[in-house]
Amino acid sequence: MSTVHFIGAGPGAPDLITVRGLALIRRCPVVLYAGSLVPRAVVEAAPKGARVIDTAPMHLDQIIAEMQRAVATGKEVARVHSGDPSLYGAIGEQMRRLDALGIAYDVTPGVSAYAAAAAALKRELTLPGVSQTIVLTRTAVRASPMPRGEDLETLARSGATLAIHLSINNIAGVVRALTPRYGADCPVVVAARVSWPDETILRGTLATIRAAVKESGITRTALILVGRALADESFADSRLYAAEHSHVLRPKSKTARRSRPSTSSGRGARKPPSS
Repeated sequence: MSTVHFIGAGPGAPDLITVRGLALIRRCPVVLYAGSLVPRAVVEAAPKGARVIDTAPMHLDQIIAEMQRAVATGKEVARVHSGDPSLYGAIGEQMRRLDALGIAYDVTPGVSAYAAAAAALKRELTLPGVSQTIVLTRTAVRASPMPRGEDLETLARSGATLAIHLSINNIAGVVRALTPRYGADCPVVVAARVSWPDETILRGTLATIRAAVKESGITRTALILVGRALADESFADSRLYAAEHSHVLRPKSKTARRSRPSTSSGRGARKPPSS
């Protein structure tokens, strides 16, 4: 049975697609890709003579029709989305349509923009004692409204590291919503077209980032990261690699057990020899 393969292409750099995703593109005679966000170089791996379609100007009915035609003639389809398709990929409604049509599909994950941004920054987003939670979210501008309880003011109560998608044109609203909880000096990073040749990284604080974005002219394809983990250098070491920390793969050494101080009194203590 022919299958539609939803594939996460990663954040932009052609070599950040997964091995599995690239293999699927190489074998599929029909490739649909979101050309506004997926570089052409990613889908150039399609086999010679493949039908390669940029879906940026297409609506949902047209996209599903292309899939349906391909499957009806026994052809596999590579449906290539930017980043990871589970995040703001609009694959939910596509899969719902395919379910109704009885068309088989699968999903191959990809590198998300927030992970690529953290790599570009050389930062860990979950630092001990600073932040152990990352919230992936967006704000409502022209897109569908946010569900109740998912506004930035509510999410900010956690104090977590925030990765805010699809909101660069609402940077003023982001700053206004987060400053009361995070503080005007809280570090902010805007990563635009991360991993692309024209990648732009802006660093600032909630007090300064709006002006920096305005000066840069960035208006799309950008991620906003907010949180103390973006700049904190005073965090404690993780317990994971602490010498005294044991676990099933690193049991406590015999030397450590022997060097444990003995008690001189109390239940189970050995009596000194009599003279």
